[in-house]
Amino acid sequence: MSFNLKDLQKIEFVKNYKRMWKYVKPYWFRSLLSLLIAIPIGSLDGAIALALKPYMDVVMVEKNAAFSPWYIAGAIVGVTALQGALKYASAYLSTWSSTKITHALKFELYQKLLTYQTNFFDTKKSGDVIVQFNNMADVACGGLLGNLSQFSQRIFSSLFLIGVLFYNSWQLAIIAVVMLLVAFIPVLSLKKRMKEVMGKSMLTESAAIGAYNETFSGNKTIASYNLGEFQTSKFRDILSGIFRLKIRMVQRTQWLSPAMHTIVSFGIAGTIGYGNHLILSGQITTGNFVSFITALILLYTPMKNIGSNLAAINQAFFAMDIVFGLLDTQPSIKDKENAKTLDASKEVEIKFNEVKFAYDKSKQILKDISFEAKKGQTIAFVGNSGGGKTTSVSLLPRFYDVSGGSITINGTDVRDYTLHSLRENISVVFQDNFLFDGTIRQNIMLGRLNATEEEVKRAVEMAYLDEFINGLKDGIDTVIGERGVLLSGGQKQRVAIARAFLKNAPILILDEATSALDNKAEAVVQKAIDNLMKEKTVFVIAHRLSTVQNADKIIVINEGNIAESGTHEELMSVENGIYKMLYSMQFKK
Repeated sequence: MSFNLKDLQKIEFVKNYKRMWKYVKPYWFRSLLSLLIAIPIGSLDGAIALALKPYMDVVMVEKNAAFSPWYIAGAIVGVTALQGALKYASAYLSTWSSTKITHALKFELYQKLLTYQTNFFDTKKSGDVIVQFNNMADVACGGLLGNLSQFSQRIFSSLFLIGVLFYNSWQLAIIAVVMLLVAFIPVLSLKKRMKEVMGKSMLTESAAIGAYNETFSGNKTIASYNLGEFQTSKFRDILSGIFRLKIRMVQRTQWLSPAMHTIVSFGIAGTIGYGNHLILSGQITTGNFVSFITALILLYTPMKNIGSNLAAINQAFFAMDIVFGLLDTQPSIKDKENAKTLDASKEVEIKFNEVKFAYDKSKQILKDISFEAKKGQTIAFVGNSGGGKTTSVSLLPRFYDVSGGSITINGTDVRDYTLHSLRENISVVFQDNFLFDGTIRQNIMLGRLNATEEEVKRAVEMAYLDEFINGLKDGIDTVIGERGVLLSGGQKQRVAIARAFLKNAPILILDEATSALDNKAEAVVQKAIDNLMKEKTVFVIAHRLSTVQNADKIIVINEGNIAESGTHEELMSVENGIYKMLYSMQFKK
């Protein structure tokens, strides 16, 4: 048994439809009600057209003075008012339901985003992430229910109006319906024409969002290098790309409406010509004909807009494919089945066993790195930039996984521990620590959310933040802005150190924590780091060699290999050694 492409697309459609039910199910009643209301909304269009028959026959043709036209006028007003109320109810219910469904999907997408490994963020632009994980959910759900509701209204309106056509004249109805079916044929190929353009549109939209993010984050660089015109030119090119794709989308979809107008006009012309014959031959009354033409024109309005609704619905299903593709993606770094729980509070023995690592197959970053660290030891990594120092320590908390060899803690491969327990036992202080929008207290307490006031105060003191905080009007509850923009480099580092101190993990990684600071700030931060390092197994990446002279072991990494290792004294005794050369260069007068 074999499937062709169309069969597979149908299977995928049914699969996505079933998966969407998970999000629709909690709100199914309101969703269904918004669609059911479409039935009376659509049917009332037919009632208006039907009411014109007795009016034309009795009043206009027979000129019966006893018949009051106000009954029909009042009925039309009443029907129109009822339609308006039902349309409001349908819009309210569909917006309420679709927003709830969208938020449920966004929440799951955000949860999924948090499981993605570091190399995903290394290779993605911020605009791509926002479009795929946020905007696509809006497209997939936000307009789907509303467009389905409008589509249902137009379908039921069309059905009831077609009923009115046949009631008035089956001969004319056949002409009108055949022309409407012919007009509808181009809509069937709509999805195929849209797919390519929509994929490219998503990329250009993400580029625009990325440009805003770059401008926000890099505003000082843009100002200092006078890059305003350069950035403006880049953004103009992005907008030009978006413009071209929008025009292409219009070219591929919006010709449907005028095409349907033209085809349907032939139907109207045909019914008028043949209708004249039927009236003169006495087969239908003038009232029948006026009611028929009114119903046909009312039918023409929803039918010409069905193409737009289908375009929006196809767009929603295209976005749905992307969303479910993201949810189906399995991160490469995840827990194994029956993974162990690490508790390194009592014993810590870390071994790198011939560790290899490559970001891609073309370039090996680490080559057979082997060493071990005991509890309470400080291991320092030094060497030229790009040698693999940061990569080495990034493998320990599994920001990346080794390409070869293994890293063990207490004899067990780090890949056999749960990610949560592994990272719970490791604190990291980066060179550029990320601070969240909020207060100093909130950022520090990210180290341990259930910490007591006394524990927070102790962390502040050990990080030498107390004097700075006491000088602030709101103290520890001072808002520091997005990314801690209102703090200096040294203050940011000390907040990060206080956070790590509060976490109190037995393994500590210091990734060039003082290299970006001036001498005064470095001296204060270094004292805070000395407090943080007590009774911990520490891995230090150091640019300034003066900060690692007391390390138990200094490892010199050069082009992915361990070139030298030993204590400061041992390495300084190596004639023509790399460490000795680096040290001499730094302290040369």
